[in-house]
Amino acid sequence: MLTVVDHLATLTAFRDRDVVDASLATALRDLLQSGGVAVYRCVGEAGDRRWLTRARLAAHDTVPSADPLWTDLADLAPLAAHPHRLAALQQQAAVSVSGDLQTTVFPLTGDHDDLAVLELQTDAPLAPVLQRQVVSILRVYRNFRALLDDSERDTLTGLLNRKTFDEAFYKIAEAGVRPLLSRPGPAVQADERRDQPQAEQPHFIAVIDIDHFKLVNDNHGHLIGDEVLLLLSRLMRSVFRFHDRLYRFGGEEFVVLMRCSGDKQAGQALERLRTCVRSFAFPKVGTISVSAGYTQLRPGDTPGTAFDRADRAVYWAKGHGRDQVCSHAGLVARGDLQDDLKLADGAGDVELF
Repeated sequence: MLTVVDHLATLTAFRDRDVVDASLATALRDLLQSGGVAVYRCVGEAGDRRWLTRARLAAHDTVPSADPLWTDLADLAPLAAHPHRLAALQQQAAVSVSGDLQTTVFPLTGDHDDLAVLELQTDAPLAPVLQRQVVSILRVYRNFRALLDDSERDTLTGLLNRKTFDEAFYKIAEAGVRPLLSRPGPAVQADERRDQPQAEQPHFIAVIDIDHFKLVNDNHGHLIGDEVLLLLSRLMRSVFRFHDRLYRFGGEEFVVLMRCSGDKQAGQALERLRTCVRSFAFPKVGTISVSAGYTQLRPGDTPGTAFDRADRAVYWAKGHGRDQVCSHAGLVARGDLQDDLKLADGAGDVELF
């Protein structure tokens, strides 16, 4: 059996959050010889938060399973269905529940924006020495996740930063869009069947730009400008789904990677954000507007080519009245843009990342 140090070395060897959570589950199942280990995360908005399975190992599983990447929120269990998990988060301490197996839940995080728990199932209550061992491993896990957050997230808004975009782009653009982890077991196969109808849905990239943001900084100062950026990021979180990936690329430019049933539905999602921003009263500034451009991902796309199409759409929007959402495909169909992946000046060859 691997030592604790060996498992910790494995846990911290990866930069992919899916793999880190899977490594944590594998390490604890091997160390404790438990009947099952699972990592659950709270997702959704206030009033409708649910449990998403990040990694799960049953007694005889050889590799962890997880909920599909694009799981519908309505298909997940509500928080109230598992009160012992909520109790562990509220108390920030281990909570045990007796049954056919002894269930012990440990809080993984205490941040209200990213709540997660670890759930262990054992034949008997965990001995104090084993509980301390688990707590020590979880401290390493939390510290490592904090380091990942520092390297992957924008300091001001907390959204993902530009340097994480490439990896996420290639992962979610893979054919079929399946989770990184293997998915054995009847329950997970059911998850796959549940996800099957969504498997054909296309992916979209959107570029969102604040209109006349330079005037905000010039008239009110950079502190107020930063507050606008922070509030906009919160509005984005409230409008988009929990599995949509939200980025700040720098300055007033934001990017969204999402999956929708079609071009019209992607536009509607962005239109909801535009309307929400337009009706929001920003302190000191009042109202602002955003322009957005979006495009469907194509086979063979790179991050640069897909971004370029969305960027040209938002550039057109800003040059033709601002405060609007433009589809690259729609602009091409109307003849407002040429569907040429390489711009005449060679900009399409520029490496963005």
